[in-house]
Amino acid sequence: MNEFENNPQSKNNDVIDSGFGFVFSFLFFFLIFAIGVVFNVIGS
Repeated sequence: MNEFENNPQSKNNDVIDSGFGFVFSFLFFFLIFAIGVVFNVIGS
């Protein structure tokens, strides 16, 4: 057996970590989109 499988650094569930990554990346791109919409409305 792999020695790293016996003593992992993080015992968190990977589904929760990937969910946080998805949510934060979605919020980041939504923020960029919202800033672009605001500039588009101001410019028109």
